Amino acid sequence: MGNIKEVKLGSQGLVVPALGLGCMGMTTGFGGDIYGKADEKEAIATIRRSLELGGTFLDTADIYGPFLNERLISKAIQGEREKCIIASKFGYEIDDNGQGLWSINGSKSYVKKAVERSLKNLGTDYIDLYYLHRLDTNTPIEETVEAMGELVKEGKVKYIGLSEVSSETIRKAHQIHPLTAVQSEYSLFERQIEELGILDTLKELGIGLVAYSPVGRGFLNGKIQKPEDLSENDVKKIIPKYQGEQFYKNVALVNEIKKVAEEKNITSAQLAIAWVIAKGHTPIPGTKRVKYVEENIAAAGISLTQEDLNRLEKIVPLGNITGDRYEEGLMKGVNL
Repeated sequence: MGNIKEVKLGSQGLVVPALGLGCMGMTTGFGGDIYGKADEKEAIATIRRSLELGGTFLDTADIYGPFLNERLISKAIQGEREKCIIASKFGYEIDDNGQGLWSINGSKSYVKKAVERSLKNLGTDYIDLYYLHRLDTNTPIEETVEAMGELVKEGKVKYIGLSEVSSETIRKAHQIHPLTAVQSEYSLFERQIEELGILDTLKELGIGLVAYSPVGRGFLNGKIQKPEDLSENDVKKIIPKYQGEQFYKNVALVNEIKKVAEEKNITSAQLAIAWVIAKGHTPIPGTKRVKYVEENIAAAGISLTQEDLNRLEKIVPLGNITGDRYEEGLMKGVNL
């Protein structure tokens, strides 16, 4: 077992490693191949290496694939289920053939259907942390969360959470059944939830933040200096944050962050992850390679001073426009 520090995620009793492993890019289909080709053998080796190092908090969703990602995790953790903390998400409606219908369904009946399918695909009889992936604007959040709370009573789910929702939604949901975590994009390059006061709401209610894309979808690793550095199917090509003039503005910011990292003899990706941890949140950087999972987990041991944080936040201050994080159609699913 690795010696990665553990933290309380929220105030409902869940304890997790200081950072998790985002598994989305490990399979093909939806969510896969968007940062380069996925390779099952390498992905399984990455998950197993993560477990060895104490990186036992694994993040997936039924829509990744669909279904393929949960099945991959099931294969990778055989015989080690008890040491793992599995987080999965539901909400994007998928039929039993794995066809995404691209509407969000938070109805009580769909909650029950989705969890049974995820349990089967994960090869387990419980999910540690179960999130609604996106808000269903046609179903009251109270109905969805009540159904999720029933899963907790039945022992199928231990803790529940939401993803990409507003303070108002969080408050309504938390009254029905206590939320353990909210998942949202958060990094040095994406602090909208801080600007909107969502982080303050989470702190007030004792709910943890699980930060996806803490390395700005890989952009904060500092290796991307020109558009040609993006691989052919890299998702960043269709994200406004990484297009046109904004691309070069953001490269300039990354290069300033890189200078701070070099002074500390760490990578800028490690610095970006350490920043999220120092802010009191749980990042889930995604990778599908052993080398990078080792590097990411090492970031959990990096201590940053208040002076370090101030310096980084001076480079990218709150309100600094780094660009939209999704193209327009997908931004509609973010209900902040």
